[in-house]
Amino acid sequence: MTSPTTARPSELWFTRCPVPTATGIAADRGWLAGEFADDGIAVRSLQDVPRDLAADHHYTHAHPALFREGGNVPALWARAQGEPTRLIGLTWIEERQSVLVRANSGITGPADLRGARLAVPVHGIAIDFWRAMALHGFAGALSAAGLGLGDAHLVEVPGSAHGQWEAELAALARGDVDAVYVKGALAVEAAARSGAVVSVDLDAQPDRRARVNNGTPRPITVHQRLLDEHPDVVDRFLAVLLATADWARGNGDDVARILGAETGAGDAAVAQAYRGVGHTSLGVDLSDERLELLEIQERFLHSQGFLRQRVDVRAWADPEPLRRARALVARRPPY
Repeated sequence: MTSPTTARPSELWFTRCPVPTATGIAADRGWLAGEFADDGIAVRSLQDVPRDLAADHHYTHAHPALFREGGNVPALWARAQGEPTRLIGLTWIEERQSVLVRANSGITGPADLRGARLAVPVHGIAIDFWRAMALHGFAGALSAAGLGLGDAHLVEVPGSAHGQWEAELAALARGDVDAVYVKGALAVEAAARSGAVVSVDLDAQPDRRARVNNGTPRPITVHQRLLDEHPDVVDRFLAVLLATADWARGNGDDVARILGAETGAGDAAVAQAYRGVGHTSLGVDLSDERLELLEIQERFLHSQGFLRQRVDVRAWADPEPLRRARALVARRPPY
């Protein structure tokens, strides 16, 4: 293990997506701040700084004292852009992925997507993860019928800044497209508002590979500089996340409350979108299975032009911080 070579940072930063994460739960409970309080290290959320600055670092991971638990599209993109990050953990959380259609459209399953007009959002951001999610979501749905993206018509829809999937669902209601990919708790509420119905429930597909997307699996990454200079800080941060996942298994009601705050969705939508979260699914690992699933995502993103160069997922992953963090958790009392 590399010994620290510089003074400890005065601040650590974390960022996460508005989805179920151990980072979000640990922050809510005060455990991240508490872990480093005696060191005089402030732990701050990137979501608490001006949006333009937060968005940049959330995507690029250019800040050397930043931990990121979020979608794999920006994480892989940042690595492909040359940012020296390391993958230190992966989670897999089912989050209600589905394809929505108009009621009475006649599209009732994956095979009916042949020849359909699929909404592909376009957002003017550095890495258009919305577009990537839609493409891979549709690819997963089509694969259940032995089809591919080439068997349907991709229709670009300018994305809206006023709500997730609002532009795509509006295009669906107008009849401009036949299907929209959505995921998560806010999608449950958006579908109810728009009157759209589920045509393909990706969560019901027996093959996990059909559900590989931006959040499945979800990476935890850290900057190589922090890992090189302060490996013990990385280990302790990761140990908090492991202990948080253990705590969540027995505290489903508290987890549901936190997820409501994290996602901005109501109780019913959270319950529908994140079945079982808090009981079994927040665990962090770097298993061969999860690495293989991330490799599927990397290949898809590169094939669709989202990555400027290939990312060797196995070389990107560093299992040592997770191994050391597990040893720390074993020596500590549980939360």
